[in-house]
Amino acid sequence: MIWKQPDADELSKLTLISDPMRILLVDDEVEMAEPLSRILTREGHTVDVAYDGDRGSQLAQTHPYDLLILDWMLPYQSGLEICQQLRSQGIVTPVLFLTAKDTIDDRVQGLDAGADDYLIKPFELRELLARVRALLRRPSALEPPTHRVKVGDLELDLDNQVVYRAGQEIELSDKESQLLEYLMRHPNQLLTHEQIHHHLWGDSAEKPTSNALAAQMRLLRRKLEQAGETPLISTVYGKGYRFGPKEAG
Repeated sequence: MIWKQPDADELSKLTLISDPMRILLVDDEVEMAEPLSRILTREGHTVDVAYDGDRGSQLAQTHPYDLLILDWMLPYQSGLEICQQLRSQGIVTPVLFLTAKDTIDDRVQGLDAGADDYLIKPFELRELLARVRALLRRPSALEPPTHRVKVGDLELDLDNQVVYRAGQEIELSDKESQLLEYLMRHPNQLLTHEQIHHHLWGDSAEKPTSNALAAQMRLLRRKLEQAGETPLISTVYGKGYRFGPKEAG
């Protein structure tokens, strides 16, 4: 039992009593995620659901959420790893962990990773909603999220789809903006062709041509690396790309 399911009378009395917010719920247990998503949606919130850690991490990094509800144990990437990654990037969106891990050491580990609250399964739905209310009332959850990413002399403005390099404004297409954001959020890391391809096109019906990624990368480089400027995107032949200025060697 993941939670104690309320009866119809109890359900009618449940309320969040808060302004509509955008919430990301990441849990691989469908029997948990679907009813919780419906209840939060009924209260006027916009709810996105991911069923594995990779998808949850991608959504959390690329969309402005007011609250993240993360299961600890997830396929591909744990909720703990997602939380640590977001905090290392300066993303301060409130995080509520849902988990069966109930030792003091587990709770300390979750909170030290950057979580704001921690709820042990099974739980009462009323308690979960009360904790959601409390987190959404916090000032950090009510402030407009920052939609800018900065690495070195490069600053990406996601709202306006432009990037600034050394103070110069450079306009980007939608795909160029998505690609650059993904690279900037993973500085100095090898990102494989498969990882970038999945981030840009996912499982959508839109099937890009075989050289689509190389073409997008070439266009982005042309805009960012004008004459005399330090190259930022390195090709790792046969594997993928790495973002960040090359160190003098």
